[in-house]
Amino acid sequence: MGFLRENAPVSSAASTTRAVLLDALGTLVELEPPWIHLADALGVQPDEPLARAVRAEMDYYRDHSHEGHDADSLAELRRRCAAVLSRELGREISVETMMAAIRFRAFPDAAPALAELRGLGMRLVCVSNWDVSLPEVLERCGLGGALDGVVTSALAGVRKPDPAIFAPALELAGCPPANALYVGDTPADDLAAARAAGIPALLIDRAGGADIDSLEAIRHHLQL
Repeated sequence: MGFLRENAPVSSAASTTRAVLLDALGTLVELEPPWIHLADALGVQPDEPLARAVRAEMDYYRDHSHEGHDADSLAELRRRCAAVLSRELGREISVETMMAAIRFRAFPDAAPALAELRGLGMRLVCVSNWDVSLPEVLERCGLGGALDGVVTSALAGVRKPDPAIFAPALELAGCPPANALYVGDTPADDLAAARAAGIPALLIDRAGGADIDSLEAIRHHLQL
């Protein structure tokens, strides 16, 4: 079933699932290729050098996303990201141009799955390595009202795979680790963090080869 605590009982009140915790990027939402939108803004072709420059900025952001914990620090983080992108491209890219090229959309299975899980009585909390803007992103993607809370590394002060990021999420969910189920798309960060926190977890890969290939399959792994 993909649970990381293999020896946990499968049908006891102690292990009844009361909350589902979910990663954001790659699990609830996907990133449209930013280099396509950036190329349009710059009036150039979306070639490999442009894509490589964008990936360098993305790598920098991934390592520093937790530093954007309020409006001022987020603005500073975005300025640094734009500087990375500008350096890689050899031309000045403004924060506004960079941000306009970064667009997210919900996976088609996200809203239906969240609605079904809520109908089953689950508390739903997003837990992600992200800056403070994640609630706004989820709202724009149409998922804000489907969740009971959002925990980011920026607000928690730690980032996955540090299991401490789950402490505020479990508090929002109102349950101990054994009564939660976590869903994420990366073994190294998502599942390692859940394992360390004592939370049963599922790996999602919509291409197959993981515990589940759709968020709508989560219901089959709940302990009710």
